[in-house]
Amino acid sequence: MIKTSKSIVFFGSGSVAAKSLELLSNNFYIEAVITKPKQSNSRDPVPVIDAALKLGVKLFTPTNKNELDKLFDENIFTSKLGVLIDYGIIVSSKVINYFKLGIINSHFSLLPIWRGADPISFSILNGDKFTGVSLMLINEGIDEGNLIAQEKIGIEHLDSIKLTNYLINLSNSMLKKYLPMYLSGKITPYVQSAAMLPSYSRKLTKEDGHIDWNKPANQIEREIRAFINWPKSFTNIYNIPVIITQVNFNNSSGTPGSIYYSKSVMNIKCLSNSLDILKLKPVGKPEMDISSFIAGYKNRFI
Repeated sequence: MIKTSKSIVFFGSGSVAAKSLELLSNNFYIEAVITKPKQSNSRDPVPVIDAALKLGVKLFTPTNKNELDKLFDENIFTSKLGVLIDYGIIVSSKVINYFKLGIINSHFSLLPIWRGADPISFSILNGDKFTGVSLMLINEGIDEGNLIAQEKIGIEHLDSIKLTNYLINLSNSMLKKYLPMYLSGKITPYVQSAAMLPSYSRKLTKEDGHIDWNKPANQIEREIRAFINWPKSFTNIYNIPVIITQVNFNNSSGTPGSIYYSKSVMNIKCLSNSLDILKLKPVGKPEMDISSFIAGYKNRFI
């Protein structure tokens, strides 16, 4: 039976949004899905479109803010609430105010920490011990809206892929718990903490992935974990282009960029301390452990 009292309109793009949509559909009636359109020259799948079609949900694909406004001029939605996860298009106050209870963004940080486009990567890069999920009512600011709820988890030594999966599941459990309470008027939104200074993330670029061995080892180790999905961490080892995917911290020191290897060990010195390379991916080849790399490429080491 359709529970219209738990009806939402979903806004989202990308794989995180797609997985979140699938999970949400188990507990809420999805009246419509609004996502970015597939690029005409792209053969890549569009995860949210695929998920919406699989669920049999009404689908809309405006390309920008103006088209999104027009969509709400031309269509009638009955849901009191929108849910937004990694959408990527500016939502105007006109669209926000269309919903009696607004639009809730599930943002993967402990706001006001790491507002902006890539909070997961920046929480790892900064060496934060904790991150979490903030359910926030969006406004026209950058992640400045009032909160519905926050919960935190430890980061430990997780990379961005594993941490993202944990946060997707935390987000879903929170939406399942708190959205019905908000819809029934049992939660009063509250302002973000004024005791913490806001911090801001940004979209990463390909250049961010270039490993600079003139950085401390602990910083490079965090970059490798943060960039595991994009832009990846790339360097040259004896003029062989590689993507490094897993390392261990080593307290030995030496000239930054210098390499020591044996049959099954490779260590690269950093500005302070060094890193033992555990796994890497030569360009165009599958990921391999360091023993396999040394065995297969040592004849090219200079």
